[in-house]
Amino acid sequence: MQRPTLRVETLVAIVSLHAIAFANGPWWSAVAAGRDPAAPGTWLFLGCTFVALVALHFVVLAGFSNRWTARPLLAALVLATAFAAYFMRTYSVMLDPGMLRNVLKTDLHETRELLSWSMAGWVLGWSAAPLALLAWVQIEIVPLPRAALQRLGWMAAGLAVAVLALLPISRDITSLMRNQHESRYLITPGNYLYSLARNLATDARGAAQPRLALGTDAHRDQRMAREARPRVLVMVLGETARADHFSLFGYPRPTSPQLASRGDVVAFRRVTACGTSTEVSVPCMFSRQGRAAYDEALVRRSEGLLDVLVHAGYDVRWFDNQSGCKGVCSGPGIVSRKLDASYAPDLCRGEDCYDGILVRALRDSLANVERDTVFVLHMIGNHGPAYYRRYPDEFRRFVPDCRNDELRRCSVREIVNAFDNALAYTDHVIAGTIEVLEQQAPRVDAAMLYVSDHGESLGEGGFYLHGLPYAIAPEVQTHVPMVVWASPGFARATGLDTACLEGLAGEPFSHDNLFDSMLGAADVRTRVYRPGLDLFARCRGAAPRGLATATATR
Repeated sequence: MQRPTLRVETLVAIVSLHAIAFANGPWWSAVAAGRDPAAPGTWLFLGCTFVALVALHFVVLAGFSNRWTARPLLAALVLATAFAAYFMRTYSVMLDPGMLRNVLKTDLHETRELLSWSMAGWVLGWSAAPLALLAWVQIEIVPLPRAALQRLGWMAAGLAVAVLALLPISRDITSLMRNQHESRYLITPGNYLYSLARNLATDARGAAQPRLALGTDAHRDQRMAREARPRVLVMVLGETARADHFSLFGYPRPTSPQLASRGDVVAFRRVTACGTSTEVSVPCMFSRQGRAAYDEALVRRSEGLLDVLVHAGYDVRWFDNQSGCKGVCSGPGIVSRKLDASYAPDLCRGEDCYDGILVRALRDSLANVERDTVFVLHMIGNHGPAYYRRYPDEFRRFVPDCRNDELRRCSVREIVNAFDNALAYTDHVIAGTIEVLEQQAPRVDAAMLYVSDHGESLGEGGFYLHGLPYAIAPEVQTHVPMVVWASPGFARATGLDTACLEGLAGEPFSHDNLFDSMLGAADVRTRVYRPGLDLFARCRGAAPRGLATATATR
């Protein structure tokens, strides 16, 4: 049978039509919601939208396609669209720039947890026909000058079709984009193509500009530092823990029994995350900008909290049981270590290590601490969807728990049980961190702050995991737990009134407070410190001498 010959423009049109028709279930559900299926206006709106989207995708893809690139480019697009459609359908996520950056920065270990036979079946079933077509047909060869002119003509025609399709529904589509702005990230493959371009542009701008220094004037009172014992601050950076599942905050299940039994920890109940994904929240919480002024490109090329602490003379050590520090520990003077089974095989199962490995690394390091030191322990925490991999068998307290990487194979109850088991193990790790610090009380003054980077959806409203655009994210993805503990020696040395701190536990705070609170706790003097954002400032007998009292520029 003779293979048919098609023009490049025809192949682009077929792939665009296939993608808009079969990979956009969430988009069509969103735009059809609340519309009368029997009304002619509904079908006019859906039909015009369909034509416009096909035409617009044709225009974009045709601009990058020729007889040499069309086949590999369109094949890659088909496969990428299949993967995108699967994850959007399975987890109800939106592929905005933040979510796509999170996906791109996911390491191989995390990626393997998301792979499944059902995903392979979906991708194969969805992409088989267009891939077979791309492999089978021959591409018509047209002389280059004529091909370029024809391509421009077809692209102009496609743009005209899109405009004509949108004109009858202009008022309706404008209202939709204004009132449901984030819904544009449901349009596949336009969503991930746009988000990829945004991320590449941001990275290119950042790479082309020098790193901005911050707080280079930072220092401590040398006389006080010489007279005092070494000060140790530990920041336990949690992952995907939602506040409303911590029993410290009133959750009826005992998910934090060890911390609750101590009586010397302060649980802050109204803390808001800077983002809904690790890729946004971690750089944001270590930056001086905060959420309101968050500029991703500026944050990524600026020094942050850990760099200021280094300028002030602190040793800074980052221990990682996750997918890296997202750039915040890359500055000179910061020691970063990824922990794995070679360090503590008894705390790992294959390539998965439990967060207890962080406690052991802290214990081993504290034995040799002679100077003021800040430790950051980056947990794997409740990273999904494989919650059951985050805790050893002795923490299977809530059963039956979901023991599958594919959440759709588990009931909501089983998913919640696995999530709560992982939280109970987080409680154990935080309590273990405090116990290690207490053991060093005769020689160091220590304090610990635990806070999660973001929360998690467990099926509420049909959403799972995290990463929804902040404007529409449910509270469970932005309301995070925060716990503070200070040794008696640390409280005496800093004038910290822990009873006063308990009185602040019900007030609203956010990741925006971390930068200045950590500087205040570290007794760092610098113009970039803002006492108004230091949540400890009101509970110190006197603010550390020499701290700037006015917000300063960088």
